[in-house]
Amino acid sequence: MDSRKLDEFASNHSAAWCSQHAERVASFFAENGSPKINDGTPAVGRMAITESAQGFMTAFPDLVVHMDRVIAKGAKAEYHWTLTGTHSGPGGSGKFVRISGFEEWRFSPDGLLGESLGHFDASDDECQVGAGDRSS
Repeated sequence: MDSRKLDEFASNHSAAWCSQHAERVASFFAENGSPKINDGTPAVGRMAITESAQGFMTAFPDLVVHMDRVIAKGAKAEYHWTLTGTHSGPGGSGKFVRISGFEEWRFSPDGLLGESLGHFDASDDECQVGAGDRSS
């Protein structure tokens, strides 16, 4: 994928996360695509991806995913992002969080994501959700 198309794909992927429509996130993955976050279990297939994305969207109703940069690495890419939002979904803490991370993307032959390996500091996330307001 050329750099212009990769930038467009990544920007649209970010917009899907911000849309509060989990199926839009899943549409960026191949039929049997799989995102995996840190050491978690991968969500395999669009239905599982939709459910996983909906969990984030429910926990953070004002979720914003900002694309920091996307880097082509041969047949793969690295998508760097910053997530912001208030943990105000059911059982939420009401705390504002700002978390940065990146995903290692492998594309399928149809040009969609075959695999995404996500990385972020989960302990920082837990600290922000459960500790003082970090919105300043």
